[in-house]
Order: sequence, then structure tokens, then C-alpha cells
Amino acid sequence: MPETAVATALLEAQGLKKRYGDFEVLKGIDLKVNKGEVVAVLGPNGCGKSTFLRCLNLLEPYQDGRVLLDGEIASVGIPSGRPRTRAEEAAAQALRRRMGMVFQRFNLFPHMSVLDNVMLAPRKVRGMSGQDAREMAERMIAKVGMNEFTHRAPKTLSGGQQQRAAIARALAMEPEVLLLDEITSALDPAMTREVFKVVRALAGDGITMLLVTHDLPFARDTADRAVVIHKGLVAADGTPEAVLSDALPAELRELLAL
Repeated sequence: MPETAVATALLEAQGLKKRYGDFEVLKGIDLKVNKGEVVAVLGPNGCGKSTFLRCLNLLEPYQDGRVLLDGEIASVGIPSGRPRTRAEEAAAQALRRRMGMVFQRFNLFPHMSVLDNVMLAPRKVRGMSGQDAREMAERMIAKVGMNEFTHRAPKTLSGGQQQRAAIARALAMEPEVLLLDEITSALDPAMTREVFKVVRALAGDGITMLLVTHDLPFARDTADRAVVIHKGLVAADGTPEAVLSDALPAELRELLAL
């Protein structure tokens, strides 16, 4: 992690709460992520890890708290049932341009080549020219080691190759923060290794990332910090070595299968 990473809180969630009806899945998440830092988000199934990422990116509305990017308010909670105002929707779109997300499923457009998939958002959202978008897409495809598959359709690729293409698509927007939601959960071990190699390379490049994962060896090897979410709150936060040690409370060790 770059030396400057400890100096700047790039992303901060303050008291973030998310409810589904009467059920409160996030009960006040507080988390700071420094520039260039890789934070692994851990916890048992159903604890709210993926929901937390989706709230950060406003793919899910949240009811209380706020999210700051680079010290400025990027979003705030809104009451359940109230639609976003036009200004809030514009702010949500602006936030998503700064915070990329890669999902468990690849969500590539099947009728487009890898190149066209990666070019699409820079052209439609960022307003880049076709030539500039193509050059950007080619750089990102190269970054994830997919040069030879540039003109291939997604259906002709393995799951690992499709996920690397999805990472390239997110990178093409040049996000300040990259959110990775269980990106290897649908992959076999060989494909998982392909994707983990790309993520480690991105970490080496100083890209700020939050990654939800159940792969504890990968979290130990790649992340600067590990955060455990349990019962809607941050239950542990520290280096992977410290969080995944014998010092972790027995209840959390059992939940993480340590």
C-alpha cells in the first residue's frame, strides 16, 4: 500500500443503517477506507456484507447515515418508501461514476464483444469519443490479461475470463473506489486463482478496494485490513493477521470457520 494511503480517508461510511420493512440488516456501520487501501469485508452468510456494498454504491437505498468520498458528502440516507428527488438521483449517478462495482455474476452483455462491453460505459456515461473509449478499453483489457480475448463474445469465455472482463469494464470508468462482491463465488478453484491474480495486481497498483469474500487465505494475502460484519455492525477491524487470529472472540471464529 502506498505511504500516502494512511494520510487520506477516501471513503467513509458514518452510521449507515439499512432496513427491509421492520428488519434492520445494517444497524449503524462506521468504516473508513484510506486511499490505496484494500479492505476485506468478512462475515457469515446473511450478515449484510453485500448489502453494505450495494448501499455504498446506492444500488440499494439506505435509511440513515451518510457516505463521504474524499471528505465530501456523497450520499445520505432517505426514509423508507420515499423515492429519490431529481437532485438525489443525479447525485446517485455521479456517485456511481466514482465508485465501480463488480458482482458475483458477470452481467456482461452477451451480444457484445469483450471490447464493446468495456467501451460502453466510457462512451455512454463519461461521454468519451469512440477512439478514446477504445483506447481506454484496450488498456483495461490488457491490465486484466485479456488481450487475446478482446473480440470474443462472453459466451465463448470461461467464468474466470468473463469475470476478468467484468473487472476491466469497471476499471474503464476509472473509479476512485472499486467494490468487489464475492467475485469468485461462482468459479472453480482454477478460475478463482485467475481472478485473484488480477486483484492482487490491482492492489499492487494502489487501487482502493473493498472486497467481500469468504476466502480467508486470500484476505490474509491481499488485504491491508479485514473487517468482520456481524449482527449489522462492524464486529472487528484490523490487519488480517490480527482479525483472523486466536484473539478473535470465539463466536466470530466459529462463524468464520476459523
